[in-house]
Amino acid sequence: MQTLLQAAALVPASIPSPSWSGFDIPLPWGSLRIHAYALCILAGIVLGLWLTAARWAKRGAPEGSVWDIVIWAIPFGIIGGRLYHVVSSPDAYFGPGFDGTGDLSLIPQIQRGGLGIWGAVVLGAVGAWIGCRRSGVKLSAFVDAAAPGLLLAQAVGRWGNWFNQELFGAPTTLPWGLQIDPNNANFPAGMPADTLFHPTFLYESLWNLAGVLILLALDRRFHFRRSRLFWLYAMYYTLGRVWIEAMRIDDAEQINLFGITTRLNVWTSIFVFLAALAAFILLGLKGRPEPDTVYLTGHGPERTAAAAAAAGTEDDVRSPDPVVSDSDSRGNLPDNQSGSRHASDPTESAEAAPAGSKPGTGATAAGTSGSTATGAASEAGPGK
Repeated sequence: MQTLLQAAALVPASIPSPSWSGFDIPLPWGSLRIHAYALCILAGIVLGLWLTAARWAKRGAPEGSVWDIVIWAIPFGIIGGRLYHVVSSPDAYFGPGFDGTGDLSLIPQIQRGGLGIWGAVVLGAVGAWIGCRRSGVKLSAFVDAAAPGLLLAQAVGRWGNWFNQELFGAPTTLPWGLQIDPNNANFPAGMPADTLFHPTFLYESLWNLAGVLILLALDRRFHFRRSRLFWLYAMYYTLGRVWIEAMRIDDAEQINLFGITTRLNVWTSIFVFLAALAAFILLGLKGRPEPDTVYLTGHGPERTAAAAAAAGTEDDVRSPDPVVSDSDSRGNLPDNQSGSRHASDPTESAEAAPAGSKPGTGATAAGTSGSTATGAASEAGPGK
């Protein structure tokens, strides 16, 4: 018991602020700053792609197609995420009330933090659609495979906010309260230096990790198709985002609807949840697609097999018969004149007929032989 008490005493009563936020790589013309925020985003992308690639392969997708898709989806997603952040938190870029006192040069500086998930999802889906069309696969099938991986990427990427000491919640006295450096620009003005804050980055990270397990379990049980697992992801994520977003105290665009003024991200989460719920129900009423394939119409293994069969048939038609050749048929005829002698020639028939046989019988036999030879020569003709 005493050992447990001693161990409990060693556990910090709060989550400390990170003292490290990146490192510099020396270059001949200066240095390149690698931010911890960017490393967290990159680690989330790698883990999310790993899970997505494994699930995509199990769906029977063409090998390597996941990379053909994400090479479009990731850049589009980053651009979309940044644009949404700029729109939802415009003061730093355009000034309060768009008075022009902001700094537009900050917009492309993603390393400082600020990626909005909804912009990332929307433009990322556009990029994924382009990649899917080029690969001949269905976007609905891909987003179902990617939904758990997307949550996993978000769970890991959220730790970048911890390194940047940003997007924390209201003050708290809970033992897992988050310390923020009083000298940090994000520290709320007028609050005591030892104030602890809700670690909303941690809440969302844990919520997303739990969501990964839930989505995998539900998909294993019900085998969702027609993008229903993606809409389930959207419902789950927004359900958590509403209460987590409501705890944050950082500057954000405030929107008044139905007499309620709250953050833009809260209203966005509510509307996305309702839209995702409607899509999930409507798609469920259509039933399972037949056949259940990841390929677009006109693509897939069956088309490849049909093309191979057609090519094989064409080769068979164009290739000469290996048994009967033109030279063989000519060698059996006199004077190298294919078909110059007719089976009805009486002299040849009489000479070929065995002793004691009737001439008519010999002619018939010779005629049969002549027809066979002539037919063989005609069959070999197209092979020239």
